[in-house]
Amino acid sequence: MAKDKERLDLCRTLEKELKYSRFIHTLGVAFTATSLSERYGADMHKAETAGLLHDCAKYLDVSDMEKLCNEGGIPITKYEKGNGALLHSKAGTVLARTKYGVTDPEILKAIQYHTTGEPSMTLLEKIIFIADYMEPGRNSAPNLDRVRTLAFENIDQCLIQILSDTLQYLSTTGKEIDPMTKRTYEYYCEKENRP
Repeated sequence: MAKDKERLDLCRTLEKELKYSRFIHTLGVAFTATSLSERYGADMHKAETAGLLHDCAKYLDVSDMEKLCNEGGIPITKYEKGNGALLHSKAGTVLARTKYGVTDPEILKAIQYHTTGEPSMTLLEKIIFIADYMEPGRNSAPNLDRVRTLAFENIDQCLIQILSDTLQYLSTTGKEIDPMTKRTYEYYCEKENRP
C-alpha cells in the first residue's frame, strides 16, 4: 500500500511541475518501461520510478542544471555545458536523489544515461533509454515500427537501431555529437558483431 501512495504522490507532484505534454510523455515512458521490464525480467518498480523521474529536471534553467550537477558531484563535459537537452539527465539524477528521495544507484544511473546511453548499460538503463525513445506518444523518429518490434525481441539490436538513427539525425543538424553516444553505439555494434 505504501508504494501505491508513493507512486500516486509522485505522479501528482510531477503533473504540477512538468508541462502537460511532458507529463503525458513521462507517463508513456513509465508505462513502456514497465512493459519492457516484464518482458526482460527487470524490476518493474525500479523501471516505473526511473521512467517517471527521467525528465524531472527538463524545465530547469541550464544554469540551475549546472549548479545541481556541481553540488551533486556530477562532472559536466564540454558537450553538456550550456546544453539543457543533454544536461537535464545528469541534473535529473541529482534532483531524483535530493528532492524525490531516490537512493537506488541503479535507478539514478538509468536517469543519468537516458539521453546518451553508455557502454555496458545495465538492463534498467537500456529499458529507460529505449522507453524514452519509443513511448506511445512518440511519432516522428525514423524506423519507429522497427524499433518497437526490436524492443521486445532483442534489446541490444533495438539499442543499435536507436543509436544509429540518432547519430544519423544529429549528423544532419550540424551540431556536435556527444562522444558518449558514439562510444555507446560502437560498443554495442562490436558486442553484436555488426560493422
